[in-house]
Amino acid sequence: MANRARRTRSFGLAASLARAGIAGLRAEAPGGRGRWERTNYAGRTVELYAGPAAAAAAAVGAGRVRPAAGFAVLVAGACGAYDDVAGAGDPRRGFRDHLRALRDGEVTSGAVKLFGISAAGLVTGALLKERAFDKVLAGVVIAGAAHFVNLVDLRPGRAAGAVVALGAPGLLLPGAGAELAAVAMGAAAAVLPDDLGERAMLGDTGAHALGAALGAAVVAGNGRAGLLAHAAALVAATVYGDKVSAAATAL
Repeated sequence: MANRARRTRSFGLAASLARAGIAGLRAEAPGGRGRWERTNYAGRTVELYAGPAAAAAAAVGAGRVRPAAGFAVLVAGACGAYDDVAGAGDPRRGFRDHLRALRDGEVTSGAVKLFGISAAGLVTGALLKERAFDKVLAGVVIAGAAHFVNLVDLRPGRAAGAVVALGAPGLLLPGAGAELAAVAMGAAAAVLPDDLGERAMLGDTGAHALGAALGAAVVAGNGRAGLLAHAAALVAATVYGDKVSAAATAL
């Protein structure tokens, strides 16, 4: 019963903070409303409030459970926000394009995001796990989960829906793993109606932050075998990122 209560509180806190964040940003619209609007794949104008609101809610909720997890979510969201702003209009997608640009001497916003989230994942993994190999695996899982959720964020509701669906089994994890899964689910569930209704979009800010929260839940609730399985799956998803994105688009 105590575990269920903690999961419920974590879910409710993240959901409430996300909804409050959306309402606050919509009311204030820092920098003007034009800065918070984008045109989606169907040519509709959507708001960007959901991304920062979900990222902040997930960071606070995760930090309440494990400060290191909150750090990973915060950095992932910040790196995503940088790419949303600095990388707007950049046609390059995927690690290969950004690494190729880096080889040619250009530091793209995508490269900053790649290395920033990876570093945050490794730092968080080092804080959450004791053995060196497990620390590395944990870093791969957190960064890989952040990237995976962003990979499927190509149509309304895909990213937030994936976090809710993939987070649900995490509620069965022991201790902090279940609470962190509840945090990720709560923040995602709060923005899902607006996302599905094409009134808002997560952007890289929200997608990376929610993915990092999901990865932190996996790390907190699994031993080496579980970490290995998740790391292998996420590395495969990264390698075949184009196919993963295409499958998400087709759903």
